Amino acid sequence: MTWLITGGAGYIGAHVARAMVAAGERVVVLDDRSSGIVDRLPEAVTLVEGSAGDRELLDRVLGEHAVSGVVHLAAKKQVGESVEKPLLYYRENIAGLTVLLEAVVAAGVRRFLFSSSAAVYGVPDVDLIAEETPCLPINPYGETKLAGEWLVRATGRAHGISTACLRYFNVAGSAGPELADTGVFNIVPMVFDRLTRGEAPRIFGDDYPTPDGTCIRDYIHVADLADAHLAVARKLGVREGGDLTLNVGRGEGVSVRKLIDVIREVSGHPVEPVVEPRRAGDAAKAVASDARMVRELGWTARRDVRSMVESAWEGWCLRHPEARADARK
Repeated sequence: MTWLITGGAGYIGAHVARAMVAAGERVVVLDDRSSGIVDRLPEAVTLVEGSAGDRELLDRVLGEHAVSGVVHLAAKKQVGESVEKPLLYYRENIAGLTVLLEAVVAAGVRRFLFSSSAAVYGVPDVDLIAEETPCLPINPYGETKLAGEWLVRATGRAHGISTACLRYFNVAGSAGPELADTGVFNIVPMVFDRLTRGEAPRIFGDDYPTPDGTCIRDYIHVADLADAHLAVARKLGVREGGDLTLNVGRGEGVSVRKLIDVIREVSGHPVEPVVEPRRAGDAAKAVASDARMVRELGWTARRDVRSMVESAWEGWCLRHPEARADARK
C-alpha cells in the first residue's frame, strides 16, 4: 500500500512517517513546510511540497503515486490562536479538509485516517473519557476537529471509504533528538523553555479537586502515537467501509505538579514552580479510556511519562545546548 501523509514533516507527522516506513509501507508526504522540518523524514519517503488544500496538486499526487490511503495530519492546532482567529481555523481545518476529501473520492482512495483531538470533548466531568462521552468543545479548534470528524464519517458512508478518527490526548516525547517538538506550545517544552531561561515553571491553579490540587492529564509518547497510527492504518487496510473512532492515550492520569517534578529531576533544574490563577476552560481531570483501542486493535501505549520527558529533554538540549550547561552549574 501507498499512504499519503499530509503534514508529514511536522512533529507528529514525521514520527508517523518513520513508523510506517520502518514497517515496510510506501509513504508520500505532502507538507507546505509552514511548520514542518524536511530533515526529520527518512530517505525512503517521497516528499511533495505544497498545500493539502490544493486540489490540482492533490489530484496529481494521488494519481501519480497510486495512493491507497491517506493520513491527514495537516491542520492548525493552537487553542488560543483559534479563539483569536476562528475564520482562519475553519478555513484551514474544514474548508481544506473538504478539498482533500473531494480529491480522495475522485481518485478512488478507500482508506482515510483523520487526526482529531481530545479537544472535541470540552471539559467533561468524568473519571475516564470514553468515545461515547458527549462532545462539547469549548473553543474553535475543538469545534473544527469535531466538525472534521462529522465530515470524514459522512464522506466515508456516502462513498464506501473506510475511515478512522483518532482523538489524541496530550502528546510529548520524541523517538530521537532530531525529531523533537520545536514548538513551545505544549506543557513539556513550555516548562523546558522557562527553566532554560532561569524562570520558574507555572502551575495554573492548585485548588482543583485532585490529590495535589493541580489538573490531571493523560500524556502519551509521540512514538506510541505513531505506532497507534500504524495499527489503525493496517486495520483500515483489511476493512471494507465503516468507521473507527478511537481515543489515543495511556488511560492514566498525571498531575501537572507531578509532571513538573519529573521535568525538574530529569533536567537537573531545581527551580520550584510558581502557582498562578486558574485558566478559564481547564478541566480538573482529563484522562482517556483506552478500552476501545484495546478491544478493536489489541493495542496499548508502552512508554511512561519519564521516558517522554527524558526523550524530549534530549531533543530540547540538541537545539538549546545552554540548557544542559546551565543544569550542571
